[in-house]
Amino acid sequence: MEGNGGCCRSFIQSSKPYIAMISLQFGYAGMNIITKVSLNRGMSHYVLVVYRHAFATAAIAPFALVLERKIRPKITFPIFMQLFVLGLLGPVIDQNFYYAGLKFTSPTFSCAMSNMLPAMTFVMAVLCRMEKLDMKKVRCQAKLIGTIVTVAGAMLMTLYKGNVINFPWSGHLANSNNAPSANNNEDKDWLKGSILLILATLAWASFFIIQAVTQKRYQAPLSLTAIVCFLGTLQSIAVTFVMEHKPAAWTIGWDMNLLAAAYAGIVSSSLAYYVQGLVMEKTGPVFVTAFSPLMMIIVAVMGSFILAEKIYLGGILGAVLIVMGLYSVLWGKYKEYKEKEAESFNIPQAIKGTTATTGDITTDLQDIEIQKSSQPNPKE
Repeated sequence: MEGNGGCCRSFIQSSKPYIAMISLQFGYAGMNIITKVSLNRGMSHYVLVVYRHAFATAAIAPFALVLERKIRPKITFPIFMQLFVLGLLGPVIDQNFYYAGLKFTSPTFSCAMSNMLPAMTFVMAVLCRMEKLDMKKVRCQAKLIGTIVTVAGAMLMTLYKGNVINFPWSGHLANSNNAPSANNNEDKDWLKGSILLILATLAWASFFIIQAVTQKRYQAPLSLTAIVCFLGTLQSIAVTFVMEHKPAAWTIGWDMNLLAAAYAGIVSSSLAYYVQGLVMEKTGPVFVTAFSPLMMIIVAVMGSFILAEKIYLGGILGAVLIVMGLYSVLWGKYKEYKEKEAESFNIPQAIKGTTATTGDITTDLQDIEIQKSSQPNPKE
């Protein structure tokens, strides 16, 4: 019984990162649908970013102040600059470009384009010489081919629409007066929206790289998230004052705009940043980005139900190419991780082999280990 309980606890422990990332994809999917409705009703995406990260800061700052008051590291100037850049890349650049691209396209299209994230991260790592590209190795070939296929899928989605793919329930919803986006689908600027989404993905990839570096120097994930959201709020306010000159744009009531800001801030910013950071610390940034295709599927189903969203043939073909490229890149990264893990495992083995020459000392140590292992475990 004890053995079965230990196996069950081990399984639950190993499953936590998967459960966390799958739950986040559902949270992101809901954010895309609710935000799309809010933007269709005329809310400024600049103002939405401000309110989103204000809610995020208010939600996570109390937990950071209480739970990490004893372990919070001192903020030096280099760390502050990293936090400042994180606030600029994530809350300001990524979110504003993403919302603008979402406004010109659709939730499913935006989610599909965001699947370019691992390929973007790989290209940036190569350009910054953080990653070496050795074409003699299969894993490097897989990453390069996956990046090319991903870019090809994005180009196909951008330049080709094709016929509308009708779901069984789409006809009923399209004829309904309750479909908020049915009258706006013909006015999309897909090319402009695609460019904005690519820029947003580029900023998001940069955010992941710098977040991974910053977490090693500032090991207080709740405080890190709260500070990034707070700095992002201040920076977003400055951007909004420059871009939005109408005071009425700041007006928000008990409506869908408030729900979009609160939901995006609490779920998709504060909670998501914190969970992503914890999972990334244990599994790495590649694992975190591997679940993004699931969000695209969830959004496609929800969008066709709630928004009567039209799914085009070009979008499906492009999304398939992007997902194929995505997992080609992830396969290459997985093989690279296994190679590094094997190398680190061989080092202790070599050290153990050298100690075997010490004769009596090694024999004595082995005898001690045998005596320890023969003693009963008090927990059993």
